[in-house]
Amino acid sequence: MKFKAEIDVMPLDALLDPQGKAVSNSMKNIGLPEIQGVRIGKHIRLFIEADSKAEAQKKVETACKEMLANQIMESFHFELSEA
Repeated sequence: MKFKAEIDVMPLDALLDPQGKAVSNSMKNIGLPEIQGVRIGKHIRLFIEADSKAEAQKKVETACKEMLANQIMESFHFELSEA
């Protein structure tokens, strides 16, 4: 079976996010001062062949832990669906 994973990787809340802070500070320059607390991460989409959804989930989790997210500084969340 083929599955699609939609993965979001975000900096941990306890850490500074310089990109998010810069964007947040710039919102007033475009007339949106009410937008605050911007955090910037990355979105990853991948397709995976697996015999079951459980197997696909394990493989995506391994990919996130070992390559896609730096667990010291980032957290990840993913949604898995049949492709």
